[in-house]
Amino acid sequence: MSQGSSSAAPRRTLVVGAARSGKSAFAEKLAADAGGAVRYVATAVPDPADSEFAERIAGHRARRPADWSTIESADPATILSAPDNPSDVTLIDDIGTWLTARLDTRDAWDAPRGTITPDTDALIAAVAAYRHRLVIVTPEVGMGVIPATRSGRLFRDEIGTLNQRLAQVCDEAFFLVVGLPQRLK
Repeated sequence: MSQGSSSAAPRRTLVVGAARSGKSAFAEKLAADAGGAVRYVATAVPDPADSEFAERIAGHRARRPADWSTIESADPATILSAPDNPSDVTLIDDIGTWLTARLDTRDAWDAPRGTITPDTDALIAAVAAYRHRLVIVTPEVGMGVIPATRSGRLFRDEIGTLNQRLAQVCDEAFFLVVGLPQRLK
């Protein structure tokens, strides 16, 4: 969306893909190509004892341009709902780590389904109301075998429903397979 086209629809893009599909790199390219200042919202809550995850986070940080601002937050709905937006483009990476943090925070792994509905509703409302360029990265986990654990099935079901809702409020959606984007919408 160009700076002067206030009548144009907001551009909210959902980027979906499996692990190591290239979805984050593709989303970063979309954000960079949009022009202007980029605000990167990293939703991961790092565990100091998990060195492998720390290496993944470091890889993402190293890949980002130095002039991008980064906010590490497990609450993207609040960031999107803030009255002032210092950037032309906001990139959220990723919804899967956000969902995991919400399930942890609400101690919902063994709770009844729907325990985190207020959180997902708030995120959907914030995305739908957002009036600037937005790129959202989320994992696709429903194409494999049925998870053997309750927590695995819970995550798969919650992210699947959340991804459908995000796709409904986004203007476009891409699915990444082996590094190749496929336009869905």
